[in-house]
Amino acid sequence: MIRWLRDLLCGVLIGAGAILPGVSGGVLAVAFDIYRPFMEVLTKPRKAIPKYWKWFLPLILGWCVGFLGFAKGIAAAIDLSSTVTTWLFVGLIVGTVPALFREAGKEGRSAASWTSFSLCALVIFVGLFYVGHVAHATVEPNFWWYNFCGALWGMSVVIPGMTSSSVMMALGLYQPMLKGLANLDLLVLSASLPGMLLTIVLLARLVSWFFRRHYSVAFHGILGFVLASTLVIIPTAYVGVTEIALSALCCVGGFVLAYFLARLDRRIQGS
Repeated sequence: MIRWLRDLLCGVLIGAGAILPGVSGGVLAVAFDIYRPFMEVLTKPRKAIPKYWKWFLPLILGWCVGFLGFAKGIAAAIDLSSTVTTWLFVGLIVGTVPALFREAGKEGRSAASWTSFSLCALVIFVGLFYVGHVAHATVEPNFWWYNFCGALWGMSVVIPGMTSSSVMMALGLYQPMLKGLANLDLLVLSASLPGMLLTIVLLARLVSWFFRRHYSVAFHGILGFVLASTLVIIPTAYVGVTEIALSALCCVGGFVLAYFLARLDRRIQGS
């Protein structure tokens, strides 16, 4: 029962990771040790399904709650204070960093690993910063752009560190998508969900192969993705001392939640 509830909560957070700005569902899956079984199911279903079938129900239920259920709550929270909500996201991301760092070093840390970390961090930070703060690029939401958003969500699931929501925020697509999901808009659902599933299926084998051949390089690159995308979304404007205090409280709360779940996972695996 403890494992079932733990998997349900992890599924909620991974599903919410596709919705939350700056959070990667794939990174959370890595931190909670769900990523490898998930990739095995996609690439070797005959062997993996009998091995992991007990995980499916709580994870799928949790993912649906996190992905669709969180949309309405997050939309309301952003309307109240986007700054405080963003700091909650930042705390959640930072709370996964210790587990992600351990995962990246499982097979050692070479010069190529640190080069991958530095290069990915630089490219992601400069790219997102330029799109969001210099070019101020926005697009008009339509069926094809919603399909593009679904593809980004799929990439964030298969490629840990891919921060799809941050990219959508930079393009001005995030809030229309969020409102569409919250209201179960048929146009948004029919465009984004097929795009997400197709991307997951098409990329699974390629990503799995790359991780088998270049594990340390790949995960250090992910770590650079995570840290750089988090720096980009940190708020710089505040309305009074109360908002600053609430932001700090939410940041700490998000960190504690993510860190606790990672510790719980290690304890379950060790038992």
